[in-house]
Amino acid sequence: MLNGGLISIRAILDQLHPSERKTAEFILDNPRDVVQCSIQRLAELSGVSEATVTRLCQKLNMKGFQELKMRIAVDLSSAQTSSGGYEEIRMGESVDNIVQAVSNNNKQSIDDTIAVLSIDEVNKAVDALSAARRINIMGHGASFLIAADLQHKLVRVGRWCEAYPDFHGQLTSAVTMQPGDVAFGISYSGKTIEIIEALTEAKKQGATVITLTKYGLSPVAELADIRLFTNSAEQNIRSGATASRIAQLNVIDIVYTAYASRQNEQVIPILEKTRIAISRTRKN
Repeated sequence: MLNGGLISIRAILDQLHPSERKTAEFILDNPRDVVQCSIQRLAELSGVSEATVTRLCQKLNMKGFQELKMRIAVDLSSAQTSSGGYEEIRMGESVDNIVQAVSNNNKQSIDDTIAVLSIDEVNKAVDALSAARRINIMGHGASFLIAADLQHKLVRVGRWCEAYPDFHGQLTSAVTMQPGDVAFGISYSGKTIEIIEALTEAKKQGATVITLTKYGLSPVAELADIRLFTNSAEQNIRSGATASRIAQLNVIDIVYTAYASRQNEQVIPILEKTRIAISRTRKN
């Protein structure tokens, strides 16, 4: 479904140039009017050039203003059935309220991620992983948990896959990569220095770079051949990167399941072998 126009704008608002932000804020304040506008009329109403509107659409990874209008229209039509957005969790909340708020925020994070996740980029990622000689997954801190999850899944279906928890291991692995290998970098902020350096080295060696970051422009995403995005507007309590982590894991599940589905005949016997091996250890 083509939606996520308003979500996408909010996600990159702070990254826009002043004239682009002026247009973006006008759209957010007047979405119903915008879906009725031509690009010329929007430029006039927001006090910018048509080229500025076009650049804004490009930064939103959209083909043009018509796609943006279509996505906003779908956003507006589904607004009444939404969960109402993210809930702020305050210190001292009751457990009952926390259960509801955390669950709602996780569900909202997944919905918002689906709205900005490109099916074309997911297909490209699956193609690259399917053809890869070697896969190197990189994450730092909380993002390493996401990297380890993907590594575990891919190893279970027989792929040569690495995921080092420390920067030196990631960097050493990156400089030994070759064309035909895949470096998969995970950083919610898109600004993690260690991931930037490791991906830069992998790219120098000719590896295909896939990234998973929050939606918008970032140094990590700029290094990528294939960009996967999540979106999560978390509130005050972020120490556990809760909703963003759920969104990242959901994207990993999507990529892995698409990969396994495509490799169905090869994957099923391997999964059965690993299941049997694990069940034996449990009996012992």
